[in-house]
Amino acid sequence: MSAVPLRNNKAAASGVRAVTVLGATGSIGDSTMDLLRASPERYQVEALTANTNVPALAKLAKEFGARFVAIADPDRLQELKDALAGTRTECGAGDSAVIEAATRPADWVMAAVSGAAGLKPALAAVDRGATVALANKECLVCAGDFFMQRAAKAGACILPADSEHNALFQALGSGNREELVRVIITASGGPFRTWTVADIEQATLAQALKHPNWSMGQKITIDSASMMNKGLEVIEAS
Repeated sequence: MSAVPLRNNKAAASGVRAVTVLGATGSIGDSTMDLLRASPERYQVEALTANTNVPALAKLAKEFGARFVAIADPDRLQELKDALAGTRTECGAGDSAVIEAATRPADWVMAAVSGAAGLKPALAAVDRGATVALANKECLVCAGDFFMQRAAKAGACILPADSEHNALFQALGSGNREELVRVIITASGGPFRTWTVADIEQATLAQALKHPNWSMGQKITIDSASMMNKGLEVIEAS
């Protein structure tokens, strides 16, 4: 599967790639924006989305000159419009606006919306044949066969952006596939990494929520502590 060409002729002529970031204010979004920030001559931001963080979204839109921004919370549209008053950035709110962001003419889409809410916008990007950097495991956990069939039909390119799966992607492409014996997905180590089994059996919710490395929200933190997240990543990898 190959990436779709740029639809912006001026950008294509200059070698600049148009980019959309779904979930621009989260941890993956932050890392993505840092990469775009480091090479401003190579990328043009088409659209950005966020869940509820209007100030951060508006700040990014101004910095990168985004053409369209969407806030998932429909009650914050006016706040977003006020924050971007005087700019040329178009604004939208609600699920439909996030999906619209994914359908904008960018040839590269970072799909980093958390949870099952990320499935519809990621599918919208896939259906127009975009290159989709997938950092949302729920797309594949909830609808893996369906999602990949749609990608194949549209000629979209799916690139694994989640850390473990990107490492697997690189490893699988670096040698002879016939020599592959097993695939091992490592764990970063939640709060119980150095605990004994006996101590873990007495662990409290508060202790499980104290991840030593990351701030990821309650669900993902508990999934990490319980190793449930590794089960989800096995599904994603397969």
